Amino acid sequence: MPVTDPTLPILDLGASSIDITRQLCDIESVSGNERAIADAVQTALAGVSHLAITRDGDSIVARTDLGRAQRVVIAGHLDTVPLNNNLPTRFETIDGVDYLWGRGTVDMKAGVAVQLKLAVELAEPSVDVTWIFYDNEEVASDLNGLGRLASTAPELLAGDFAILGEPTNAIVEGGCNGTMRVELRTVGLRAHSARSWVGHNAIHDAAPILAVLAAYQPREVEVDGLVYREGLNAVGIAGGVAGNVIPDECVVTVNYRFAPSRSAAEAEQHLREFFVGIELTVTDAADGARPGLDAPLAMDFLAAVGAEPKPKYGWTDVARFSALGIPAVNYGPGDPLKAHADDERVAVDQITQCERGLRAWLSVS
Repeated sequence: MPVTDPTLPILDLGASSIDITRQLCDIESVSGNERAIADAVQTALAGVSHLAITRDGDSIVARTDLGRAQRVVIAGHLDTVPLNNNLPTRFETIDGVDYLWGRGTVDMKAGVAVQLKLAVELAEPSVDVTWIFYDNEEVASDLNGLGRLASTAPELLAGDFAILGEPTNAIVEGGCNGTMRVELRTVGLRAHSARSWVGHNAIHDAAPILAVLAAYQPREVEVDGLVYREGLNAVGIAGGVAGNVIPDECVVTVNYRFAPSRSAAEAEQHLREFFVGIELTVTDAADGARPGLDAPLAMDFLAAVGAEPKPKYGWTDVARFSALGIPAVNYGPGDPLKAHADDERVAVDQITQCERGLRAWLSVS
C-alpha cells in the first residue's frame, strides 16, 4: 500500500529528469537511512497502473507484465555516502558546462531519476521491464538490498539482460573487475628497542612485500573484446606495540582488482603464488562480471545509445546479475571520478542524454 504520512517528501515524477534528480538528492539518504526516500519512491509509483510494486525493506521493485518475449532489469541504489556540507543541491556553471552539485548527484541519484521518469512514462515498452530501487549499496556487502533480493526473492531479478545506472559519463561500461582484499602478516619477536638484536622486527620484514608491490606491473586482459586493467596495491599497514618495543607483528592489507577472466578462487591462488612463504588471509572477495555484450539485447542497446563500450574497472553490482547468469552493463550519468567527492556534481546534459538513450531503446517496436 502507498505510504500516507503527510510529512513524507513528495516526488513529482512529471518533472524533468534533471528536476527529479534534485528532488531525490535533497532527500538525505545516507546508507542505513533510506526509509524516507524509499517511502517517497513507493508512493510516487503506487498509482501507476502498468506497474506491479513490491517492497522489501527499503528496496522497491516495480515490474511491467505485458507478456513480452524478453525482460530487462534496470536497477539503481537509493543510498549515498555520508554528507560533507554538500546538501541541499544547487546548479552551477563551470567552464560553460551546467552542473547539478551535491551529494548523490553522481552516485547515483541522477541514474535513479532517469529510471523513475521512464518507469512512469513508458507504459508499453518493447520488452517487459523490472525497475529496482535498492538500499545499502555503499556499505558492507551483506547489507546490500540487491544482494538481499538475489538471496530471498531471485525471481524478482529474473531477466534476459540488466542495466545498472552507476555513473559512466553516459557511456556503456561492460562487466566489471573482481575485487579481493587480503592481509599479509609478518611475525617477529618482541624486545626492548635499546637491545633490538635480541628481538626480530616484524615491520622490517614487511619491506620486501612493499617492494614487490611498488614494482608490480598490472596486467591488461582482454575479455570479450574489452581490455580490463588490473591492480595490486597496499591499502593499509598496521604494526607496532610501543615506542620502545621491537614489534612482533605487522599486517599489510592489499587490494587486488582482477579481470573478469579470473574467478575469485583463481585470484586467491594467484596471490598465494605471488606472495609465496608469507602468511595470507583473505578478508573480502567478490567475483567480477564478464561484459556480456554479445547478448542480443545488449547489442540492440549499444546500437540505440550509439556509444563505444568501455570496461568497468571498479566492482559494481552488475556482478550480482552475472552470478545469476544475466548479462549486465553499467550505464548512467555522471563522472565516476566525482563519486563520493566533496564537490560531487553531475553535468545535466548527461542526465538527459541517458534518458534519451534508454527511452529510444525501450521504445523500439
